[in-house]
Amino acid sequence: MEAPGSRGPRLRELGLRLGGFDTGAANAITDVPGVAVGHVTIWRDEPEPPEGRGRARTGVTAIVPGGGAALARPLPGGVAVLNGAGELTSSLQIAEWGAIETPIYLTSTMAVGRVYDGAVAAACAADASVGVDRVVIPVVGECDDSWLNDARTVQVESEDAAHAVAAARPGRVAEGCVGAGTGMICLGWKGGVGTASRVLGESGATVGVLVLANFGSASALRVAGLPLGESLGRGVDEPLAPAGSCIAVVATDLPLGTHDLSRLSRRCGLGLARTGSVAHHGSGEIFVAVSTAAEPRPPGAGVLNEAFEAVVDASEEAVLNALWAAVDTVGRENRLLRALPHEPVLELLRAHGLLRE
Repeated sequence: MEAPGSRGPRLRELGLRLGGFDTGAANAITDVPGVAVGHVTIWRDEPEPPEGRGRARTGVTAIVPGGGAALARPLPGGVAVLNGAGELTSSLQIAEWGAIETPIYLTSTMAVGRVYDGAVAAACAADASVGVDRVVIPVVGECDDSWLNDARTVQVESEDAAHAVAAARPGRVAEGCVGAGTGMICLGWKGGVGTASRVLGESGATVGVLVLANFGSASALRVAGLPLGESLGRGVDEPLAPAGSCIAVVATDLPLGTHDLSRLSRRCGLGLARTGSVAHHGSGEIFVAVSTAAEPRPPGAGVLNEAFEAVVDASEEAVLNALWAAVDTVGRENRLLRALPHEPVLELLRAHGLLRE
């Protein structure tokens, strides 16, 4: 069975507008100049160990801001934690120094170590000074995909980190069941990778968000403010625990320092809340922001307020894009996770006048 693809036009292309700002050309984190995204999707069906590796529904996603496997210069970064039942390596360095030195990698919980090793190897291969004149601490975030993915066998190889960077491109980003999002669940339906962007009015700068959406309960689902969870049901026959996680990555070309980038990343939580997240006890809502600008400088209040609003709107839309792009997926033990049904959602949005058709 081959890995699935996306399901056609996104909600915004069908007339749903969230917030007052326009999007960039791709409505993706890659609208920020110098940012690229690459995926490695690992989808295979083998016998259970020891004869095989079981069902793999997992992968790696790399967000590459302004460089390759070892960034040409450290970029300003910031982090925020809404609920910390998860991991983002290098988060202490980012909080202390405000520096990001590698791409931001996303993967499965139990594959963090392997991707970290691969990120180190990729950085060394890209820059002869790494490990000699300087060291790097890769940024690797995770969500748990073990409901669909055979996680006891680590399905990711260390080389997949370099492959994800090599696959990174600007422009339109594949969403849903791709890369790190292959095995994720969101709000009771098939989740995964989603992204969106906004272009600010006062500065003309761009803010982009990419989420690895793996959180929440089906009954809490909201789309454009409509509580649709109860009417739509859920994508799996038995109820699932609401704990999960969401790693959100913010990129911007605003010249912000680490303090303001941390504040910017914190606003992702407000966007997640709009879709139905309450950041459950066992969930890891961890956010990281990076600026591609050459030199940080203090922004005006007007610019910051616009950036905060843009992050909230783009985070909400990125989660919905992940849900909208995902497809029905069968994983380990023949577990079926259905994708969010399009037509009932569109009917409810039309009934409330929320589609500009």
